[in-house]
Amino acid sequence: MALLNRSTVVLMPAARRGAAPWPLALLVLPVLPGLLVLLLAWWPAPAGAQAPAAASLALQVKAAYLYKFAGFVEWPEGSFARADSPLVIAVAGADALAEQLERSVAGRSANGHPLLVRRLRHGEPPGPAHILFLGALERGATQELLAAAQNQAMLTVSDSAEAHALGSMVNFVTADDRLRFEVALRPAAGARLKISARMLSAAYKVQGAT
Repeated sequence: MALLNRSTVVLMPAARRGAAPWPLALLVLPVLPGLLVLLLAWWPAPAGAQAPAAASLALQVKAAYLYKFAGFVEWPEGSFARADSPLVIAVAGADALAEQLERSVAGRSANGHPLLVRRLRHGEPPGPAHILFLGALERGATQELLAAAQNQAMLTVSDSAEAHALGSMVNFVTADDRLRFEVALRPAAGARLKISARMLSAAYKVQGAT
């Protein structure tokens, strides 16, 4: 990652000597104070060895978003046993993302809470966790996890319009060839979670805003 200035960030994978230009790069929009607003842009790419690199970079972006979200959400009192208790990010149906997230959050913390990744097995309940990511899951499994999360102060993040329609609070979308996220305020309020204005201002779309 290369910092051009305090408000601009560019992330490019290292190119191999003699290789064609990478088909994919992280482009940058203005960065909100403390929040890395990472946008993923795709260019037409020839089939071949570049596809795995593109997929890997997409995982890095989603992982970066997930752990950055942790610093812009306020959980209700009692959500942490101690001031230094871990902030747990549970991941279901996305093993590759969980692996990337484990690397990304190593040694990091959010508001004094060390970040911890927990991979959910099929049929395993989401708690205890503070953030739940819903990946490639069948509709029934998604509904079960969202229903279980409703009883807890848990930020639910999804990667599909179906999961968002079923009640996830944050959903990754591709808009203008970039990876963005949309936010639904009603389920977040129901879970007693407060999403900061800075995070909302970076969202592609906010549902339930007055």
